[in-house]
Amino acid sequence: MKTNWTIGIIGGSGLYQIDALEDAQWIRVNSPFGEASDEILCGRIGDVQVRFLPRHGRGHKIPPSEVNARANIDALKRAGCTDILAISSVGSLQEELPPGHFVVADQFIDRTKTRASSFFGTGMVAHVSMAEPVCERISTFAAAAATRADAKVAHGGTYLAMEGPQFSSRAESHLYRSWGADIIGMTAMPEAKLSREAEMPYALVGMVTDYDCWREDAAFVEVSEVIAQMNANGETARRTVEEFIGALPAEREASPLDTVLDFAVITAPDARDPALLAKLDAVAGRIL
Repeated sequence: MKTNWTIGIIGGSGLYQIDALEDAQWIRVNSPFGEASDEILCGRIGDVQVRFLPRHGRGHKIPPSEVNARANIDALKRAGCTDILAISSVGSLQEELPPGHFVVADQFIDRTKTRASSFFGTGMVAHVSMAEPVCERISTFAAAAATRADAKVAHGGTYLAMEGPQFSSRAESHLYRSWGADIIGMTAMPEAKLSREAEMPYALVGMVTDYDCWREDAAFVEVSEVIAQMNANGETARRTVEEFIGALPAEREASPLDTVLDFAVITAPDARDPALLAKLDAVAGRIL
């Protein structure tokens, strides 16, 4: 089955707008899971519909632990998104990934602690697989787009999601490196998990702003340094998004990730909570 693309872009630190959008307008999308980070900027690039959501809100007013990822993903689903491309500033845990590099993540380690990480719960239980947490098709398109945007790109890498808002201790940074993590950030989880539950294929481009504090001979990271590199990365990120959209196939082939809930729901129909089902009308409406 072939359909049209509607790409959701979640902009992280350094990407707060997409200048190439045509017919652009900010539209508020209400969610039963609370307030999304902002209105959604709806428009198109060429023939592709685009829905842009700044993860921290315009002006970067929402800290990582207070981003309502459930409302964000639910709102993007309600806005018609078929796929999600997330852009995120990250720290580097590897010498070969210096500031300015882009990393298209293919694995995640979730070290967040305080965030609602599922749309499902008592009265409607579901277990989606996160063995391969990103969409390889979208990730491949994203890596190629970043290359065309003149970024130095690593296709593949493990993203360690920490709670924040503080940066790591040196002991933590060394621990994460021993686990095989390549980059570190504060927002990809539970965002990637929720995208999977909402049956929207997800890819993440991490923009390296700094080395995490594992380097013994280097000074601690300062926010001013992060902001400077973040701003430098932002223009490349915007070009990456434009290249990504412009190179998509004319029609969207169906993905196995479009139907993951077919194999995930375990609660018997007569035991399901009507109130929760009502909240899931967008996320899981296809199977309800």
